[in-house]
Amino acid sequence: MNATVTGTGTMTDLVALEPQLPEPRPGWYVRPRLGGITAHLTAGADTVHEMRRLALTVLLAYGVDLETARDAQLVLSELIGNAVRAGGAHVPLVVEVYTSSKDAVVSVHDPLAGVSPRRQAVAPGDPEAETGRGLVLLDVLAPGWTVTSSPVGKRIRCRIPAPAH
Repeated sequence: MNATVTGTGTMTDLVALEPQLPEPRPGWYVRPRLGGITAHLTAGADTVHEMRRLALTVLLAYGVDLETARDAQLVLSELIGNAVRAGGAHVPLVVEVYTSSKDAVVSVHDPLAGVSPRRQAVAPGDPEAETGRGLVLLDVLAPGWTVTSSPVGKRIRCRIPAPAH
């Protein structure tokens, strides 16, 4: 999808390109939204991998710096992983990835209204722990993340701030 922007001076008819979105298929439907995308997907190994890659591409295309975009990928992986652990393989999700100023925003809606994220009694630096650090990761990368009710079930929204320059 192309958006044409007409400027002044010597650069007229400058064309800004939005990222190329994948074609819809069963379990995968992605639409553009202001500053990003909304994806309806059935969580599986292939869709999670593709969602991570698409999130990075979209955030970079809309002006988010590489470090913030990669942090958003980590947050996205954690949110989708938690939804899969709670809802099982093939849980239906609505994922939003977009920019707000130069920050990245990632939201995951899942149908598990009564299942909220739980902190486990694991020290963040415990080298023996295989799980239990996800919410600490959210606290560090997306301070102030929220869980709210949504028409789908619940929404976890994380704003990943761009580094101050």
